[in-house]
Amino acid sequence: LMAWVTEWAPTAEELNTCIDCGLCLPTCPTFRLTGDESASPRGRIAAMRAIDRGVVPIDERFSGVMDLCLQCRACETACPSLVPFGRMMEGARAEVAAHKPDVATVGKRVLFGRIIESRATVAFGSSLLGLGQRAGLPGVMTGVLGKVDALRSVPIPAPSTAGHEWYPDGEPTGTVAFLSGCVMDPWYSATHVAVIQVLRTAGYRVVAPKRQTCCGALAAHEGAAYDASRMAAQNVEVFAGFDHVVVDSAGCSAHMKGYGHWTDGGDDLAQRVVDANEFIAGLIESGSLPVFDGELPIAVQDPCHLRHAQRIVEEPRTILRAAGCEPVEIDPVGMCCGAAGAYQLSHPEVSEQLGLQKAEQIAASGLTRVASANPGCEMQLRTYLGPEYEVVHPVEVYWEALQMKEQRTKTRV
Repeated sequence: LMAWVTEWAPTAEELNTCIDCGLCLPTCPTFRLTGDESASPRGRIAAMRAIDRGVVPIDERFSGVMDLCLQCRACETACPSLVPFGRMMEGARAEVAAHKPDVATVGKRVLFGRIIESRATVAFGSSLLGLGQRAGLPGVMTGVLGKVDALRSVPIPAPSTAGHEWYPDGEPTGTVAFLSGCVMDPWYSATHVAVIQVLRTAGYRVVAPKRQTCCGALAAHEGAAYDASRMAAQNVEVFAGFDHVVVDSAGCSAHMKGYGHWTDGGDDLAQRVVDANEFIAGLIESGSLPVFDGELPIAVQDPCHLRHAQRIVEEPRTILRAAGCEPVEIDPVGMCCGAAGAYQLSHPEVSEQLGLQKAEQIAASGLTRVASANPGCEMQLRTYLGPEYEVVHPVEVYWEALQMKEQRTKTRV
């Protein structure tokens, strides 16, 4: 039987860290929906072991078992053995892609390994989606992608933040690099603006290097491992010399913190990557940013790659409280919303079930404003919540509070 053929394949050491205890099962969205062992982390690891030991081939069945996984990594939070399940899943999908070069697999590699790293192409495609949505065109324009409201993004001085830098009003207290990303610029530039302006308020010079590229998370998740490695290597070179690289998309920050797995020198950059939530929460706690009074309730949705992959839970709540809001919990265990990158397209029925569940949790809170810190999650929530709901990044809420303070100061003057 064919064995693993890529350098990203799950290793025997990784596979053996799983002790088959089953504590992961209740945390797995696909197992909860299906009750099928093969749709659980333990079942998927068993399938990987069978391949590793040459018992079964990498075939359609194995591909289907791997493909159904959301890669939410909730199982890692529950695992007592610290199984690196996210990394193993990416390796398994890389193997599927290597063994199964069909139209769908090649298409995913072209889209997530090549097209998405072109800022011009992503911006152009986003404009078409926005126009299609406004015109009410059928098909994908009004499907999952078409429900991304490109007009939510506020204008910025250039088509992309990449290649620009911003200075505080006074002498800079430090310099941080900023990841522009692939879809964040055209779809969620309001988040970029908020993060950059808050960092400026704290006294930082913010630099978004021009030669940076997509973080590579989507490529890694879809099996385009060599493209993910290439993107990681480019970003390692581009972000060299900066003490901190601030990232405002949870999926991107989680992936970049694992760069040591993807390229030489990746560990060095990984140690300097900080999610915007943890960096700005730290500035608030240190007194570098002000705290505003208030207890305006706001629902909180935890992106999987913030809560489970990075263990960042309290920081978004710290930011919201500093903005004069009171975080309201909707899901104590942080179950996946069903976005999961391209999962909305490859498994729309499962994605819809999870999206509706999350929407119901939010609706039960009685609140119409929701804080989330990942573009895929925001896209998913906006798809399944009504038009009366607003989904914002925690830092956007804090930036609003800062702006209101400035307006009150000007009015008094």
